[in-house]
Amino acid sequence: MNITIRQFQIFEAVAQHLSFTRAAEMLYLSQPAVSMQIKQLESEVELALFERMGKRLFLTEAGKELLIYARNISQQLVELDEVMDEIRGSERGSVTIAVATTANYFALKLLGEFYRRFSGTNISLDVTNRESLLKHLNDNTVDMVIMGQPPEDIDVEATPFMDNPLVVIAPKGHELTRQKQIPLSVLQQETFIMREHGSGTRIAMERFFEQSGYSISSVMEMSSNEAINQAVEAGLGLGIVSHHTLELELALERLEVLDVESFPIMRHWYLVHRKGKRLTALMDEFKRLVINEAGQILEC
Repeated sequence: MNITIRQFQIFEAVAQHLSFTRAAEMLYLSQPAVSMQIKQLESEVELALFERMGKRLFLTEAGKELLIYARNISQQLVELDEVMDEIRGSERGSVTIAVATTANYFALKLLGEFYRRFSGTNISLDVTNRESLLKHLNDNTVDMVIMGQPPEDIDVEATPFMDNPLVVIAPKGHELTRQKQIPLSVLQQETFIMREHGSGTRIAMERFFEQSGYSISSVMEMSSNEAINQAVEAGLGLGIVSHHTLELELALERLEVLDVESFPIMRHWYLVHRKGKRLTALMDEFKRLVINEAGQILEC
C-alpha cells in the first residue's frame, strides 16, 4: 500500500471528530480536500473506512483497525522528533500531560516550576475527568497522567507522590461545625453534594461507606469540584472533596472542614504512564520533579 503520513493525519482527525467538517477546520483544509484524501486512502486499502447512518458518521471495522495504526504512527513521529531534539542537545522538546480536574489546583504549580527550569519546553495540558484520563492512557495519547486512582485494567506504571486527603465540608456556621468526632451515622441524615458516578472521589467515598457499614441515600451530583464547593457554600448540603481543592474557600472562610470520625479518607496522587513507554530526557525530568519535589514546591 502507498499511504502517505498526511493521509494518516487526516484520517485520524476525521476519526477523532467523526466529522469531515470539523476535521477540515482543525487541519485548516477545505472539506472537499479532506474528503478526497479519505477516498484515496479507502482506495489504497480497498475497504470503506467510514459509514454514514442518518446524519452521523461511524468507523467501520476496517476504520477501527486502521485508527490503531494511525495513532501508533503519530506517536512514533512525535518520539522521532523528540529524539532528534535530544541528539541536537536541545531543550525544546514537548511534554503532554493530562490531570484530573481535582489535581488542577496544584498541577499548574508543578508545571510552572518545570517550565521555569526548562523554558524551551512545549507543554500541553488537558484538565479532564476520570473517563477521559483512562481514554488517554488506553490510547497512549499523552505522555503522563496525574490522577487519584490508577486503572487496574490498563498496563501502566503508577508512582504515588503525595497524599490526597478527602474531607467532609460544610458551609460556614453549619450546626455540625460545632461538634467534634461526628459519628458516621449522623451523616446518613444529611444531603451530600458529590461528583458524578465514575469519578475517583466518588469511587473512594462509596467504597469507604460500604466498608464502614453505612450509606448515603440523599445525594446531589455536580460535574466539578468548583460546583460542589459553591453548592455547599450555598447551603444545599455537605460535600466530600479533596483537601487540595479548598485553599481559597478556607482562606476566605466560606467553608469549614468537619471533624468526622474516620476522616479524612487518605488517598494518594499518582503519576501514571503506560508501562514500557519510552520517556525522553525532558519527560524524565518532569517525572523526577513530580515524584521527588512536589511536596517542597507546593509548600512554597
